[in-house]
Amino acid sequence: MRANINVFWILSGFFLLADAIYVLWSLVSYGEVEWVGTLGIALGAVLAAFIAFYLGRVHSAQGGELPEDLTNSNIDDGDPEMGFYSPWSWWPVILAGSAAVFFLGLAVGTWICFIGVAMILIAIVGWTYEYYRGFFAR
Repeated sequence: MRANINVFWILSGFFLLADAIYVLWSLVSYGEVEWVGTLGIALGAVLAAFIAFYLGRVHSAQGGELPEDLTNSNIDDGDPEMGFYSPWSWWPVILAGSAAVFFLGLAVGTWICFIGVAMILIAIVGWTYEYYRGFFAR
């Protein structure tokens, strides 16, 4: 985690340096500041600083290094419980297709969005309740 924090602080400093060079370059080339690029690069520096600050706070709040940051730890030390996933379930595929129909409706015709929303609701309910019916009911 400490390496990630340092990388993001270095990245923030790099963006600030690049922003200063960009401002000077635009002043020399055009005689005025080009605001879109200047603000874009500056906001990249702010974003990197925000991420570095957040990671620093998380690192100090967790009370030590994570197992994956230590060189003498085993793979199993940082292996959390990821939850239970159904490898045979078709509902995620149906949900992805429903979302595709919804976004197609946003691009092509608004009336298709209503069909996509109905399909999304059916897919979410089906995925939520797949263990209440059929072979895998509990």
